[in-house]
Amino acid sequence: MQNFGIYVHIPFCQKKCQYCDFVSFDEWNEQMQQDYIKCLLQEMENNTIAQKVTTIYIGGGTPSILPAVEIQKVLEKIREKFQIAKKAEITIEINPGTVDRAKLEQYRKMGINRLSIGLQSTHNRLLEMLGRIHRYEDFVKVYQEARETGFDNINVDLMLGLPTQNLEELKSSLKEVIAWNPEHISIYSLILEEGTMLEKQIHEHTLEMIPEALEREMYWETKRILEENDYLHYEISNFAKKGKESKHNMACWEQAEYVGFGLSAHSYLAKRRVSKTCFWEEYRKNIEQNAFQKNRIVQEEKQTLEEEAKEFMMLGLRKIRGVSISAFEQKFHINPLFYFRFEISQLEESGLLEVDLDEIRLTKKGLDLANLVFEEFV
Repeated sequence: MQNFGIYVHIPFCQKKCQYCDFVSFDEWNEQMQQDYIKCLLQEMENNTIAQKVTTIYIGGGTPSILPAVEIQKVLEKIREKFQIAKKAEITIEINPGTVDRAKLEQYRKMGINRLSIGLQSTHNRLLEMLGRIHRYEDFVKVYQEARETGFDNINVDLMLGLPTQNLEELKSSLKEVIAWNPEHISIYSLILEEGTMLEKQIHEHTLEMIPEALEREMYWETKRILEENDYLHYEISNFAKKGKESKHNMACWEQAEYVGFGLSAHSYLAKRRVSKTCFWEEYRKNIEQNAFQKNRIVQEEKQTLEEEAKEFMMLGLRKIRGVSISAFEQKFHINPLFYFRFEISQLEESGLLEVDLDEIRLTKKGLDLANLVFEEFV
């Protein structure tokens, strides 16, 4: 069965994190939340796509800040409008401090079978510096309750390369999280996004970024420690127990189609990438006037064959196993080693790519300089 995913954006947070540039609101009321869910449901009602859904991902923002009944309405509408695969992966992002046992039990009853918990660090001083609303003890409570309510597929998010973070703090975070035995661990290097509070603090020198050499040492120590504990490194920033890779994200990295619902959501359908408005009033107006299909797109890209092939390479090289030569040939009816012979040859000579019988992948050096590789396929 061909993979087809749904992404639902919930743009509400209790507090905006210092590093976050996602579309989200930390000033809202109950009426705004209810109005937003009504718009989401109407957008789904207007949907005309008739594909079987294999993954659903509810992200944000902080989806778990909503009352569980609102999430249930969303899932009921998806089931009404789409055919859902029997073993579909259904993920919701949750943050400690926004869920309790009752809400987790409700998630289980409505069919959610995967949690992604935003921890970021086990060190409270770093959580405070990042502007997180929780402490490590809050994560522990939520994690234990999630297990007790029956969740057997849990991701934990961590971050490395944080201002003032040292290697021992990272290693102790990894050790503590590994002890909880989650099925999946995502660990992201901090990216300093323009316009965020953290970017302002760095610019004003009230905080300092750690040296790049230390950030890279953190990355390779993370890889070593997680692999020693039976976590498969399957994508640049993602590790999983065997068979527990994120199906939703894997489908995206393999250029599968998906549709995004909600404010700022992106979709990839019929070789078209589209993104929706980031402005709440504009989004609501389009829905209320039943003009969403006409006015919803703020950016649209109809890919040429070359653009599609380049994107396939760029996304596929995020996977540790790399791009399958035979999969590329099956999709584009040409060998990538010939189609991208100049790019691949140059990257091989630079020690950034390696090629074996059926795979083109990043080398160790390529993992450190992945953006240079990706630039060749933009």
